Amino acid sequence: MAVTKKTKDAAKKKHTLVIVESPAKAKTIEHYLGSGYTVKASMGHLIDLPKSRIAIDINNDFNPEYITVRGRAKLLKELQKDAKNSTEVLLASDNDREGEAIAWHLNRALEEKTDAKISRIVFNEITPVAIKEAVKHPGTIDECKVNAQKARRVLDRLVGYNLSPLLWKKVKNGLSAGRVQSVALRLICEREQEVENFIPEEYWSLEADFMKGRTKFTAQLTQYNGEKPELKNEASVNEIIEKIKNSTCVVSDIKEAEKTVRPKAPFTTSKLQQAAANRLGFTSRKTMQIAQQLYEGIQIGSTRVGLITYMRTDSVRISQTAIDDVRDWISKNYPDELPPEKIEYAVGKSAQDAHEGIRPTYVKYTPDSVKEYLTRDQLRLYSIIWERFVSSQMNNARSKTTSVDIKAGDAVFRVSASKLSYKGFYNVIKTLSSKEEVTGNLPSLKVGEELSTGSFYPEQHFTQGPARYTDASMVKTLEEKGIGRPSTYAPIISVLLDRYYVTRSNKQLVPTMLGKIICKILVESFPEVINEKFTSDVENDLDKVEQNTLVWNNMIGDFFGPFKKRVEEVTEKAESLKGTLDEPTDKICEKCGKPMVKKLGRFGYFLACSGFPECHNTKSIPLAKCPKCETGEIVARKTKGRGKEFYGCTNYPECDFISHFKPIDVYCPKCGWFMVEKFDKKNGSYKSCINPDCDYLHTSDDGEASGDK
Repeated sequence: MAVTKKTKDAAKKKHTLVIVESPAKAKTIEHYLGSGYTVKASMGHLIDLPKSRIAIDINNDFNPEYITVRGRAKLLKELQKDAKNSTEVLLASDNDREGEAIAWHLNRALEEKTDAKISRIVFNEITPVAIKEAVKHPGTIDECKVNAQKARRVLDRLVGYNLSPLLWKKVKNGLSAGRVQSVALRLICEREQEVENFIPEEYWSLEADFMKGRTKFTAQLTQYNGEKPELKNEASVNEIIEKIKNSTCVVSDIKEAEKTVRPKAPFTTSKLQQAAANRLGFTSRKTMQIAQQLYEGIQIGSTRVGLITYMRTDSVRISQTAIDDVRDWISKNYPDELPPEKIEYAVGKSAQDAHEGIRPTYVKYTPDSVKEYLTRDQLRLYSIIWERFVSSQMNNARSKTTSVDIKAGDAVFRVSASKLSYKGFYNVIKTLSSKEEVTGNLPSLKVGEELSTGSFYPEQHFTQGPARYTDASMVKTLEEKGIGRPSTYAPIISVLLDRYYVTRSNKQLVPTMLGKIICKILVESFPEVINEKFTSDVENDLDKVEQNTLVWNNMIGDFFGPFKKRVEEVTEKAESLKGTLDEPTDKICEKCGKPMVKKLGRFGYFLACSGFPECHNTKSIPLAKCPKCETGEIVARKTKGRGKEFYGCTNYPECDFISHFKPIDVYCPKCGWFMVEKFDKKNGSYKSCINPDCDYLHTSDDGEASGDK
């Protein structure tokens, strides 16, 4: 039987092409839609600005010149072919500005090759109900959202392609500068300056043991002679001990207070990144990578499930369907903890509110029920998302705190203990620590009761300076200052690390010498651009473009004229630093005998032969002499797999000495091995001997040492 055009068209009418951004998402959605649908992935942007030139027509309303991304032409042709063989095309890229731009470019590229109807669909979660509902109600591309993305892309291109050549000319070839990343770098450099300028001050605390019968507990000195004590040195502490050590100790006051503890709102992107950094030790990039996996779909038995809603959001709004789902689950599992009405949380004034807060798609998928299908890190992140959402719709908890004052002569010591008197929403938070449930343990006491004393514990401290930024505090600051959006917090940090403008040390973000130099030039030359207000104002203007209350190229035009003029002035007048960053050394090139020079490269300082280009010899800068073999030198190395930095001997494999802490230019006065800088919450930053058999460390600039390693 011959196949007629009519039968071909009839068959064609049954076929719909759905285009998403990632293969994992495509696999999940195709499973939900079944026969009659083909789901393909665009792998992000297929059409964008070229990398090799600015590609912005400055004289024609700043119109961008788009091209097919290098290496993506084959994929684009495949999608065009699939569209030609379909009767309907649904563009299902992410529901944000970047996703809308991807859909807009695909629409233009596909409509030339197919007669199929092309529509836009959006969804907040990858579940059968959400996907099928989106397919039933296709819409059109939001041109205003596309214009907002275009404005951001053009603005960033104009800033980057004008500032980067300036840095090449004044500092070093290959450098780059971005509009938002440069502001973040400025924040990190300014904080580093505060850290370096801080002078720690000595102070002391005093604790004492008290006993009732056989029960011993420890209290801290809070008053002396009716005032808060200022214990500036050891002598002042010893003076108090001498005066009160033989005094009668009496319970002078007991106060009890009950506090209501309210559950927290579901996660936004920034709050999720902060919680994952503080509780799980994740970087912002790692958090978003794992969240993407949970969103796009996990194989749970025979079913593929998108476990969480879209993870780029600044809203805590929750759909009524999800509220009904979680309240039903609570009523069955913790009926006494179900509030009479749903709990609503205020959405921030600056929130775009395009998506719900981050939540599990189905509450029935508890962490315990899916743990066998998840990796360890997927489970840890999913657990805090699930717990945060479910607890947000449960009753308040209550804690009871007891504070006891003990008078000893002219001194008053205080001890406090607290415990949860009513768990409420804490019932579902499995990550609750015992410290949160019970803090301190006191015997039954009465006012006027005498207690016996034990030992006194004077302790030296030093005031802690401002803390360097971590991923968590950086994200919090970016959000508070209106710098960037939920989708950009992790990339901002990643770009600074990738360019070696910033490094991580003990989970803290520390500017490199290269980062400091670039920051200094940019801030001094472009203070009106490299600042928080300008960056925040740009975000507000982009919101206005998306709301169709501001024309995108007018926004660009107002900025570019003065900016370009300033670039030309700085290029002409600013002093060049090229060559000034190189330092002579006493090292000799083993290949040609000429002196080695310390140079600042893409990944920090290195040694290079001064005979370049005739001699290309380069090597890592020795950080210390090897304490094990005493002939080799310690240099930075990277692991083969993850590229994690460590420090090892140049005589490897004959000498296998390694350290995971970076050596500093200080040697231990006790054993002669090199010192490293460490960090913990108790001592802050401190220097410690790398020798495992030596207990030397010090935490202050005056060289005070301690043997308590």
